[in-house]
Amino acid sequence: MVDTLVNFGFGAMVLTFLAALYGIGASLYGHVQKDDRWQESARNAMLLTFPLLTISVVMIVTLLLQNHFDVAYVAQVTSRSMPAYLKVTALWGGQPGSLLFWSWLMALFASMVALRNWSRDREFLPWVTIVILTTLGFFLLLGIFFENPFFRLWLAPSGEVVEALFRPAGATLFTPQDGQGLNPLLRHPGMIIHPPMQYLGFVSFVVPYAFAIAALITGRTDARWIRITRSWTLWAWLFLSLGLVLGMRWAYDVLGWGGYWGWDPVENAALMPWLTATPFLHSVMIQEKRGQLKRWNMLLVILTYDLMIFGTFLVRSGVLSSVHSFAQSAIGPFFFGFIVLTFGVSIYLLTRRWDELHTETQMTSWFSREATFLLNNLFFIAILVIVFIGVVFPIVTEATGFIGEAFPSLSNVFNGQKVTVGAEWYERNTGPFWAALLFLMGVCPLTAWRISTMKTLGRNLWKPTALSVLVPVVLVINGMDNWLAVFAFWLTALVIAVTAYEFYKGAAARSRRTGKNFLIELVLLVGRNRRRYGGYMIHFGVVLMALGVIGIEMFQTETQATIGLGEQIVLDDYSITYDSLAEFDTNDNRNVARAVVSVYQDGDKVGELYPRRDFFYESRQPMTIPGLHSTLQEDFYVLLVDWQPISTQRATFKLYHNPLVNWLWIGSYVLIFGTMVAAWPEKETEAVKAVAREARAAASR
Repeated sequence: MVDTLVNFGFGAMVLTFLAALYGIGASLYGHVQKDDRWQESARNAMLLTFPLLTISVVMIVTLLLQNHFDVAYVAQVTSRSMPAYLKVTALWGGQPGSLLFWSWLMALFASMVALRNWSRDREFLPWVTIVILTTLGFFLLLGIFFENPFFRLWLAPSGEVVEALFRPAGATLFTPQDGQGLNPLLRHPGMIIHPPMQYLGFVSFVVPYAFAIAALITGRTDARWIRITRSWTLWAWLFLSLGLVLGMRWAYDVLGWGGYWGWDPVENAALMPWLTATPFLHSVMIQEKRGQLKRWNMLLVILTYDLMIFGTFLVRSGVLSSVHSFAQSAIGPFFFGFIVLTFGVSIYLLTRRWDELHTETQMTSWFSREATFLLNNLFFIAILVIVFIGVVFPIVTEATGFIGEAFPSLSNVFNGQKVTVGAEWYERNTGPFWAALLFLMGVCPLTAWRISTMKTLGRNLWKPTALSVLVPVVLVINGMDNWLAVFAFWLTALVIAVTAYEFYKGAAARSRRTGKNFLIELVLLVGRNRRRYGGYMIHFGVVLMALGVIGIEMFQTETQATIGLGEQIVLDDYSITYDSLAEFDTNDNRNVARAVVSVYQDGDKVGELYPRRDFFYESRQPMTIPGLHSTLQEDFYVLLVDWQPISTQRATFKLYHNPLVNWLWIGSYVLIFGTMVAAWPEKETEAVKAVAREARAAASR
């Protein structure tokens, strides 16, 4: 039974890899010979990849569910005590399975692209097929030859247990009694959903990149490739955003430090593609409406693709230390080589078409919408550069030890020691740019395309500004003396006021014109211009998230103390009383230490919390679960840090008071809804279709 599952699963992976190679070859041959039959054959090969890899996924999931511990991957990530749903999610709980899962999602998106109607964009087909199948083939190559989830465990004559697909000479099959179990940190619901969302974001961005490369190769310098991939880009951005938010929630609930973002290297690796994808979403509108930033958009989509590969490289190679990353692996050099190859080829194609990607119109005003979008892009790239420097700095400092060996006088600087930068460095250097972006979110909706002056901008801005100024005034009157926080709250108030003003202005104008109810016209307004008002909803979600960031970053307080039964710890207007502690084993191989504390606010009891520490016997790893009293205004967060024998009845608790943090999660829901509104497809006008036909005809001449 196991042999059948392994053989079918591995065989399907190999067939998928061969189908990808065939699709690449058939596309090239069909293009050279100008034979559409080969193009169609390549498209069918791309369609075939998803059902083939589905077989591999079904086989490995079956092995995981049935506890076949003679398969190395099953022994590494599952155990008999794990529930079935965790065994399924163990598919992406380790290196080999996650690469297979990544490839499976890539094959799904490849098939979806292959199924679209290609009659209007036939010249793109071979190059889109080649780019997508090359990316898929690379990940399959790693999975087949280096990180194979179907490797078996064999006991060599020397007594060593080795991993191999086929029986080594003289070896016998080795089956452990139980597996090591999934890393406890990965058992949180956030980590069950977070990796698929992150992978979906990464995989989705291969599609816009493929169409961009196809446009460069074919010479289609119009905005057609942008219109084709608009929904892809929005959904990819949504998945990237969801991946980041879910990762933040996981960190907040599981890592036990009272925060949501620690500037961890792998967190940053996921953030960097988002930092290029977000300005790309904005600047493509300038290309569509004004024919500007064509080169910039190409560069942004290239950067997003390679930063996606780079982020996967950081997680998979083990070159950086992180609570998120997998173990050291031999696939790091292959990732690095693939990044260099794809980035080099992409930049070559861009420079080859550089002159053709000229700006059709000039920017006429620094107060125009084009100018604010350009500033928006520059601020995002500035943050990207800072984050990138912080991520690669440890790698560079460790790798430059040879300079100190060659030049002893420089050994104090280049000594080969890995040097990292902390969260304070990131926050200090990126903070001003985040604030500038927040300000632009308030200003940009009030600017006009092409021609806009400071006078017209001021006329549009004064009402929302006057309303927003009330917020800092009220804060100062109520005693807030943190001027940086006052300024930050004013920025958020400005964006909220401008966004609400834009909705009100549009709906009120429609209501006056039609005589219909304001709320009905508001819904119709959004429906008629989903992209614009969906974008405003996204801005509203971001500013709500900013409230949560401001609250926890500027007003978080904490304390730690060891107390006995009946004693209290006080933090701000909260206090806890230590009521009891129990330590026991569970049926799923855990040792649980669970405290009971009563929580008081201003002397009134508001509930009980149950902070605990779980120790997993199989993996020999602990997991800290906080007790959380949560309201719209704040979170009160209690950790059980340590405890003494039951006879002494003493325990150590760490307390955090996190004001406004829940607006971070509320804002993420608004962001999701706004993205779905903006991504909903709209019908192309006849004018747009005519422009696409003319551009296609020009490119074929």
